[in-house]
Amino acid sequence: MNHLSLIIKREYLNKVKNRAFIIMTFLSPLIMVGIFTLVAYLSQLNNDKVRTIAVLDESGMFSDEFESGDNLKYKLVTGSDLSEAKKAVEASGDYGLLYIAEVDSLDALSENITFYSEDSPSFILLDNIEDAIAAKANTLKLQEAGLDPAKIESLRIRIEAKLETFGGEKTSKLSTGLKLGFGGLAGYLLFMFIIIYGNMIMRSVIEEKTSRIIEVIISSVKPVKLLLGKIIGTSMAGVTQFLAWVILIGVFGMVISAIFGIDAGAMQQQEAMAQAEALSNDGAFVQDIMMELNNLPILNLVIMFILFFVGGYLLYASLYAAIGAAVDSETDTQQFMLPIIMPLILAVYVGFFTVIDNPHGTVSQVFSFIPFTSPVVMLMRIPFGVPLWQQILSVVILFATFMGTVWFAAKIYRVGILMYGKKASYKELIKWLKY
Repeated sequence: MNHLSLIIKREYLNKVKNRAFIIMTFLSPLIMVGIFTLVAYLSQLNNDKVRTIAVLDESGMFSDEFESGDNLKYKLVTGSDLSEAKKAVEASGDYGLLYIAEVDSLDALSENITFYSEDSPSFILLDNIEDAIAAKANTLKLQEAGLDPAKIESLRIRIEAKLETFGGEKTSKLSTGLKLGFGGLAGYLLFMFIIIYGNMIMRSVIEEKTSRIIEVIISSVKPVKLLLGKIIGTSMAGVTQFLAWVILIGVFGMVISAIFGIDAGAMQQQEAMAQAEALSNDGAFVQDIMMELNNLPILNLVIMFILFFVGGYLLYASLYAAIGAAVDSETDTQQFMLPIIMPLILAVYVGFFTVIDNPHGTVSQVFSFIPFTSPVVMLMRIPFGVPLWQQILSVVILFATFMGTVWFAAKIYRVGILMYGKKASYKELIKWLKY
């Protein structure tokens, strides 16, 4: 075990002291913050632009229905026909002209409304205009039928069923979205971590193999220890870089916000609060969110996230190391990458298209026990309430498979690490397992 600790230390220090590693540790957060800042700045420019829409209402029914806002202004056009109004709007540089023709009946209204503009307007703008016209038109239609719109609105019954489990636990319609959001985020983080740092392990093995350093190391260390040392050491370097990214993104974000006066996080928070306020009904929406967050098994989620994250990464990392040992250059790895990437992609698809529909169905349960898909699928199922014994069994299968994969990878590693000048095939790999 002393050799193992030395290998882990060597791999970790080699990675964190590498010039490219240090540069990307600082450069990647700076690029990410720069992109977010640029998007926030462009969004701010877009939001600051004031668009003016001229309204020519020949029907005389909708003149008071359009309310101007900070970024959208309405102005009424009077004393002009359509052709004159179009020329005046084009000459003034206004965004567009809303034309409502005079109609004999409300039934013909929808065929006599036209919006003129230089380019195609957004869906949101058209929806706002159509909603304003439809609300007034429906009111007028009810009045024509001799009905009181206010009374009809007061008689309207709104149904919102309460949700509660047989055990007495209260939930809401937001529950599915929040639970899927946590599971999706956890699965996405694991997917990206495997892709980024699994490739790092593979490249590290290829570099040592081509530089012949491995020939000296392998003479005094067993292949299994050397393989485990590389996986654990590189994983620790990856975690270090990931934590550094989190810290640096926060620091760079505050610095850029202070220098340029652009706070992308605050803008996103304001938009989220505005959306929440629009969807809320007397604070019920916010209360539902808080209730669902309190109902989530946070401790269970955190513990299982760590276990599945570590187990899933170690499982795939051992396969990446085996591929690195089997080839002489990174270009030769393509034929072996598909069998590794496909289970990850399958896990993501099963998670988003099956778990969301039926988290306790047969397909969801089966894939949450298969070790190559369980880190993603089980993490997405746990927020919906998975029995503890299923979680433990899935973790045990995952780590047991990892140990078997390490043995399998070590057999390839032992032979492949000293093979040069010959491209490995699947047939060759099977022969190496027999040595």
